[in-house]
Amino acid sequence: MARPYQPSLLRLLHGTTAAGVVLAWLSGLFVYSQYDGRWGRLPIRLPGEWIDIHGTVGVALLPLAVLFAAYAFTLGRRQLARASNALALAALALAIGTGKLMQEDWLRQGNLSQIVYSLHLIAWGVMAMAVLAHVVGVLARGGWPLAGSMASLRFKAGDRPADWPRQLAKAVRRSAPPARR
Repeated sequence: MARPYQPSLLRLLHGTTAAGVVLAWLSGLFVYSQYDGRWGRLPIRLPGEWIDIHGTVGVALLPLAVLFAAYAFTLGRRQLARASNALALAALALAIGTGKLMQEDWLRQGNLSQIVYSLHLIAWGVMAMAVLAHVVGVLARGGWPLAGSMASLRFKAGDRPADWPRQLAKAVRRSAPPARR
């Protein structure tokens, strides 16, 4: 059986976006534990302004998510047919969008009833379920070799960073409607 191979641009965008999501989850967990905690708190309280750290991670995640979404709707559009992929992308958009609409003073003042904050929590819960479904799906389809192919540093011919503009242009041409005469 051939070793699975994932396109290098997908690996880069998927990996950096996934790292940003993990950092957002972790920093958000500290924020939730410190300011909300309605459904439980962490047994430790780490020093630092976690609400500011979480906001900074969200700001950094925004351009990564935009690039990843652009990839998903062009070169990766076939993969969006998988519900877990589409749901994770939609949850990421909702989480970032609601995060941008929030005011950090809401939590500092104990104002937990804002609808935007509730939507933000829902988005991260949906994201957790979608990522779990995505990982289970990957393992069911291809096992550890497929999962490991996302971390591979190997390049195939025609799939180096210098080839990315050509790949994207080809995908855009394929998806463009035919010209009228």
